[in-house]
Amino acid sequence: MRRSAAVLCGAGVVLAGTLSAVPANASGSSAANTVQAAAAKVTWKKCATDDYPTLQCASVKVPLDYAKPSGKKITLALSRVPHTSKTYQGPLLVNPGGPGGSGLTLAGFVASSLPKKVAAQYDVIGFDPRGVGASKPALNCKPGYFDPVRPDSVPSTAAIEKANLKRAKDFAKACGTKHKDVLPYINTISAVKDLDSIRKALGAKKINYFGYSYGTYLGAVYAKLYPERVRRLVLDSIVDPTGVWYEDNLDQDYAFDKRHKAFMTWVAKHNATYKLGTDPKKIEAKWYAMRAALAKKPVGGSVKVGASELEDTFLPGGYYNGYWPFLAEAFAAYVGDKNADPLVEAYQNFAAVDSSGDNGYSVYTSVQCRDASWSRDWKKWQKDNWAVYKKAPFMTWNNAWYNAPCAFWPTKSLKPVNVANSKLPPTLLFQATDDAATPYQGGLTVHKLLKNSSLVVEQGGGNHGITLSGNSCLDKYLATYLTNGKVPHGKGKVDATCKKLPDPKPAAPQEASAQSTLSSTQGTAATGGETLHGILGFRG
Repeated sequence: MRRSAAVLCGAGVVLAGTLSAVPANASGSSAANTVQAAAAKVTWKKCATDDYPTLQCASVKVPLDYAKPSGKKITLALSRVPHTSKTYQGPLLVNPGGPGGSGLTLAGFVASSLPKKVAAQYDVIGFDPRGVGASKPALNCKPGYFDPVRPDSVPSTAAIEKANLKRAKDFAKACGTKHKDVLPYINTISAVKDLDSIRKALGAKKINYFGYSYGTYLGAVYAKLYPERVRRLVLDSIVDPTGVWYEDNLDQDYAFDKRHKAFMTWVAKHNATYKLGTDPKKIEAKWYAMRAALAKKPVGGSVKVGASELEDTFLPGGYYNGYWPFLAEAFAAYVGDKNADPLVEAYQNFAAVDSSGDNGYSVYTSVQCRDASWSRDWKKWQKDNWAVYKKAPFMTWNNAWYNAPCAFWPTKSLKPVNVANSKLPPTLLFQATDDAATPYQGGLTVHKLLKNSSLVVEQGGGNHGITLSGNSCLDKYLATYLTNGKVPHGKGKVDATCKKLPDPKPAAPQEASAQSTLSSTQGTAATGGETLHGILGFRG
């Protein structure tokens, strides 16, 4: 849930006035591309950046409670890269996941990363979901909740468990106190209704939608509630909708542990650089020895890194292997040179939570805790997580405490949405076989549930968020679909397969710092993968 992409557009930038969402000379293949006769009005204002010079911003007001459409309103922040082609295929709404991720920058990234001829046919629309970023009100339940040093995530003693439980209870209580009036309305179904309000405001009869991670669940639920309003649907790195959210988090633990072991194997392969050995199991033992040492004595000056912060620091490597060289450098410096400075730097750049991260986590918990039932019996959490920890220790308890406020959440739970759907046009799904954040089974499950879907798999790939990340095979399927709606059809569970990208090489000495990779995610010279994962963040 940590976001490195800056929020671009404030909700307050819009003044009274109108700008039609679809110009009179727009053309398309269906009535879905025409303006509704009585469309709501959206005013767009320039909010260009160096990377995205044509970006525009706006806002729309929507009901806090859709059961009371004339009641209290909240504001959603929007961004747009407008179409430039005579052939206009309507709005393409994009979402980076979370829940709690800001989508304003993602619009610029998607528009600039698609082939120019494809992007030119769409208004690429980003948005901050309710409670997020530049949307108002923005949630921030307990600022500084992740400030170091936190208690060790592994509750090996009653005192450690008590300290972690107190943190979780205090956070849930703070959310219920500070955001009592809005908390019941921060959930996926309300966010889906917001999507339809955006559609109306844009004057579109149908939308095109492209979502990553949690954004795949958001898109699938929208398609379930409004199937007749979906023109094209792209889901990348797919949430298993049958496990929301408790079971999905347990499934993540096994997948992240496997991905951490893949990182250890990569380090072993590059022993000439990192000098940590050639046996992945022995290297992993060194990592856990480092963790144990930090649990006893955190390192750093004004910013300290303990065991929990170490886990946070290495978690991004499970999302994107482009971070492996920088994490390996910090690991090697601590173990081989007794130098903790690179580790602290890596924590500051990859894991430290700022105010936008506090906001994102507040929305994350608010949505997940409200969306589905969570056990209020802590003994069940203990039993389940200790059982998983025995097989997959890397992130199990860290993940458990990340979600633990849901055991004490002040609002009642809704029921998960059955996204099974036979009413959609052809839909395109992307999934990597070794994705840790949204394990492979999620892609297979949604492929079965969405009758007209096609599944494209990155075989052996472990990154989370795989399109527009440098894999030309995947991107070709995406571009074709957005151009003409055609999807691949194969025999069996998968419709098409692409080879994974090569694993990264060790960083050159002058690049071997966390800061260099973080800055590159913000620059125009960054690769697609670096930029995308800087926007998607972690935990999303």
